[in-house]
Amino acid sequence: MKTEEYLSRLEARGVKPTSTRLLVYRVLAEHRHPLSLRELDDELDTVDRSTIFRTLTLFLANHLIHAIEDGTGVARYEACEGDDDCTLDDQHVHFYCRLCQRTFCFHSLHVPHLPMPEGFEAEGVNFLVKGVCPDCARQPYPKTLMA
Repeated sequence: MKTEEYLSRLEARGVKPTSTRLLVYRVLAEHRHPLSLRELDDELDTVDRSTIFRTLTLFLANHLIHAIEDGTGVARYEACEGDDDCTLDDQHVHFYCRLCQRTFCFHSLHVPHLPMPEGFEAEGVNFLVKGVCPDCARQPYPKTLMA
């Protein structure tokens, strides 16, 4: 994606495209896995953490990104893939490796549709599989390590 596309996405959601917002969005859009606030802070060393957090909050409110809860107690963020608002249909499966503690996106595996009981309206879903990634599975140490 190019800067013009990032500008267009922010403007389409009514978000003023400041240089910092474009920078944060570019980093999220160009990674193929969700990033934590700390990872964003490490990568964006010219932007303070509170500004990054406020930007993430703004992006979440305007459906530019979505948050993933992988069971670690740390929220991770990734850019929505579609051209419209993030919807339940855009959600995909995530995989958390218990050994290296990385979270992977399985973009081709969509979250199954769950019919909600009458009166309930789903606004988000978190579908997470936990296990061992291929890199860690090839390691010589026992797979029960850090379990």
